Amino acid sequence: MAEVTKFIVFKLKDQSFGVEVQQVISIERLQKITEVPRTSEFIKGVTELRGETTPIIDLKERLLIDGTEITEDSRILVVFVQDMQVGLIVDAATEVKDIDHDMIQPAPKLIGGVRETFLRGVAKMDDNLLVLLDLDRIVDLEETNELREVVLED
Repeated sequence: MAEVTKFIVFKLKDQSFGVEVQQVISIERLQKITEVPRTSEFIKGVTELRGETTPIIDLKERLLIDGTEITEDSRILVVFVQDMQVGLIVDAATEVKDIDHDMIQPAPKLIGGVRETFLRGVAKMDDNLLVLLDLDRIVDLEETNELREVVLED
């Protein structure tokens, strides 16, 4: 029997992405974000989530996808990355999907403008490709340190 993993499916522009459900702490409505000066452009600031000061990353900017537009459907995926709680702004969180490991294929070098570095693979779902992100690669060591500093400054 093939191994199955649950993924949270979310949208960035018109593309569906997925992250392992074990890495997601919660999905929250967008709320007030306090900007922190002198940080990378994709770090939008910090907010209080679940009693913890949490750095917020605009995932579209991080993945170099154009056009961040905040709508009623925008959400913050609260995830655990590099031993730290981080919020990721996404266009919408749509569903939880069981994905059979046999359905996951290696990521191409570039898909939808997203570098393979950030990708765990792709899964063919119905007639669409679901891009599976590797959250541990979304922020590198230098950026992780920057995120920790952002939380400490607050």
